[in-house]
Amino acid sequence: MVENAPPRLRGRLSLWLAEVRAGVYVGVYSQRTRERIWKEVGQMIGEGNAVIAWSAPTDSGFAFETIGENRREAADFDGLTLVRFKPPKDPGGPVV
Repeated sequence: MVENAPPRLRGRLSLWLAEVRAGVYVGVYSQRTRERIWKEVGQMIGEGNAVIAWSAPTDSGFAFETIGENRREAADFDGLTLVRFKPPKDPGGPVV
């Protein structure tokens, strides 16, 4: 999934993957191809953000990586990868 991605990157992703919803691309590729796609995403994402997920032999059955600023982050919970929200940024501290 990509958010705020440059049109050039979206076009590049559509060469390899099916865009099933705005910004959501799916496909089944080898680890080598997946890593190459992800490398290009990292080079082209600019100010946007992206996440890639794939089937893996983990307790949850998948693994994922992210690039760019996002309110969600991976958190390990007894070997299980969960997603949590980062606390909101405090723009100026408490108002008294």
